[in-house]
Amino acid sequence: MGRGRSAGYDDQRELILDRAAALFARGGYPGTSMNQVAEASGLSKATLYHYYRDKYALLVSIADSHVSRLQRIVREALAEEQPPDARMRELIARLVEEYADAQHAHRVLTEDVKFLEAEDRERILDKEREVVRGFAQVVAELRPDLKQAALSKPLTMLLFGMINWMFTWMKPEGALDHQAMAPIVSDLFLGGLAAVQAPQPLARPRLRA
Repeated sequence: MGRGRSAGYDDQRELILDRAAALFARGGYPGTSMNQVAEASGLSKATLYHYYRDKYALLVSIADSHVSRLQRIVREALAEEQPPDARMRELIARLVEEYADAQHAHRVLTEDVKFLEAEDRERILDKEREVVRGFAQVVAELRPDLKQAALSKPLTMLLFGMINWMFTWMKPEGALDHQAMAPIVSDLFLGGLAAVQAPQPLARPRLRA
């Protein structure tokens, strides 16, 4: 009988993906080596190959895992019975929340998908298209006239433009965090600039003297 996987096997795989995504995001997929991934993960190179057969497998796993989580967010939101405006706010909030913890993976998905082989790239892009269709469906529910004018998808892409690049300017120590930004994005998209409400200042931990 073959040896089973250890209890921490999946956790170790996730740790490796997290470290690899950070390296790919900083140095690019071509410029990152398996030696660097192993060192960042606190593993020997031989142990790293026990979890992932090569660097390409890491790229596929990072991109596919990230877009699959986005796909699941959309499917769950569309399955719930709620008004279109509430559904859109939930979609935006959950997407922004996901991006807050997956900034490196999102950069990899955005910039390194071109290095995927055709079959893998098409599978992952199909999942991305489903995410876009889900948002566009809610836009059409909010404004059926825009669907007739073929504007549901362009407006969805404008919305993604607000969300997708937040990681380029949001700072962990900044005055706003992702949780505060989500309703601002919703207000701006659904009601325009006049609808935006200023969030309450973040409560910062007091430093002891």
